[in-house]
Amino acid sequence: MSNNIFSRRRMLAAGAALSMGLALAGCSSDSDNSADEARPAAESVTLTESWVKAADSGMTAAFGTLVNGSGTDATLVAVSSPISPAVEVHEMAMGPDGTMVMQKKEGGVTIPASGTHKLEPGADHIMFLRLPAPVKAGTDVPLTLTFGDGSTSETTVQVRDFTGANESYEGNHG
Repeated sequence: MSNNIFSRRRMLAAGAALSMGLALAGCSSDSDNSADEARPAAESVTLTESWVKAADSGMTAAFGTLVNGSGTDATLVAVSSPISPAVEVHEMAMGPDGTMVMQKKEGGVTIPASGTHKLEPGADHIMFLRLPAPVKAGTDVPLTLTFGDGSTSETTVQVRDFTGANESYEGNHG
């Protein structure tokens, strides 16, 4: 009988240890998600394959791929740069007359959890308005990206000559 009680106690202890381990494993999974939620978007999102179209005056744009390394969505709501007094996150949208127009993208762009969002000619992009000086190929442009959670990150984008897509940034934005 003494052996039977000892075996029962060992079984109960083993069961309790297993339950505790499963509970801790469950908590660690939740805490990983909580860590993503608590981490600022600026620490999770990078701008890759980025470039700015060279321009002598007026307007120009930046393109690339926003990559979100976290398990939660992130939203790019604003961009600033010393090369322009006005920088906006833009989109191409259907205008009232049925033609495509550039306009500020209200609410910014959302980069899905563990996903990407492309900024490209003829689609979403970063728009530099009222350039005070030429933006020359071969130079670098500093950007400050601001996210919906208020966090910011700094990056540098190379200026390139680009003649593809024949987009015009003069006079056709909203």
